[in-house]
Amino acid sequence: MASYLHDVARRLIAFDTVSAKSNAAAARFLADELDRHGFRVTCQDYDCDGVAKTNVVAVAGPPVEGGLIVSGHIDVVPFAGQAGWTRDPLAFAADDHRVHGRGTSDMKGFLAQCIAAAAELERARLRRPLAFVFTADEEIGCRGADRIVPELPALLGDVPRPTLAWIGEPTSWRVFRTHKGIVVFGITAHGIAGHSSLPERGQSAIAVMGRVIACIADYQAELRNAPTVAGAEDFPECPYVPLNFGVVAGGTADNMIADRCTLTVSYRPLPGADPRAVHAEIARRLAAADLRDPGAPHVAARVDVGEPEVVAGMRSPRDSALERALRATLGGDDGPSGAPFATDGGAFERGGIASLICGPGDLDQAHQPDESMPRAAFESGVGVIHTVVARLCTAEKNDFD
Repeated sequence: MASYLHDVARRLIAFDTVSAKSNAAAARFLADELDRHGFRVTCQDYDCDGVAKTNVVAVAGPPVEGGLIVSGHIDVVPFAGQAGWTRDPLAFAADDHRVHGRGTSDMKGFLAQCIAAAAELERARLRRPLAFVFTADEEIGCRGADRIVPELPALLGDVPRPTLAWIGEPTSWRVFRTHKGIVVFGITAHGIAGHSSLPERGQSAIAVMGRVIACIADYQAELRNAPTVAGAEDFPECPYVPLNFGVVAGGTADNMIADRCTLTVSYRPLPGADPRAVHAEIARRLAAADLRDPGAPHVAARVDVGEPEVVAGMRSPRDSALERALRATLGGDDGPSGAPFATDGGAFERGGIASLICGPGDLDQAHQPDESMPRAAFESGVGVIHTVVARLCTAEKNDFD
């Protein structure tokens, strides 16, 4: 089975599924393999900004309550132009210690483990349904999950929608019950073009944006100094809402007054909080602030705050049957229960599905050049999936309920 696992990973990583591109070919490959292994497979096709995308749902087992979803995303982050690569990102390779390629940790390695586990599964022994749900566009706002969750009851056919999901994001096999969301929005400062020798005849949009950044930075300091109890417990490394200035762009030439400057801002709201509240507060503060260009103080500043793109946070109940099964299989830890990144779990939660985040990849490898995973974690993962599925879906009596 190890050779099949490696073959699936090799073929899957060879598909260029950077989020800006189509994942349809990779999704069809996964669907065909699951169909070959006896799963009932449905593909959900949709269009995202003119690009064909595909989600995959595959189910086996009886049409009864108490099933399990095992989920992962097919897309990966960009690698073209990323400094530090010494290997072909789309070529799976294994040495004595690690497996390499874009997506090995985040998270095609886990998808390959799912397919290899499906190949070995004795479906006739299932007493509760097992569903594999593979999504598109997780890396750009969990758009695939947003599409699939409302349609999941229909896509599952006669199988009742499970209320537990295992998402195999890279956690080095640690179990996380919660994570922050992420909100992204743009800000545009409008200025007045002119010659740099006469600043009062123009207005520098870059200078205005500098004041915007200072205003938001002051707000970040306030958030940092007011951590919540839940934040301290779940996210001790960052128990508040962190803000980030992602991309700033403006100006045409060094001797011209910039008439436009744009800034992309993101932040990570705590689960359970209104994810749009920080955006609204930033907009309020900017509307009340003095944002004028010091070089043209007589000109009122014009700043537009864009609408936010929101990926919700997630907080699942403690001590679920899935959590007990994972900890019994992997060994438990009493560390923080919050993952520092967002996942499809926020969309699942809105659909009444409680998720746990636990996977074989390493977070410090995700999105990195020469991405890799320990070979031992890669090859043992099929057994982990089998054991958890057996405990939840094939046992005559589920001792984890």
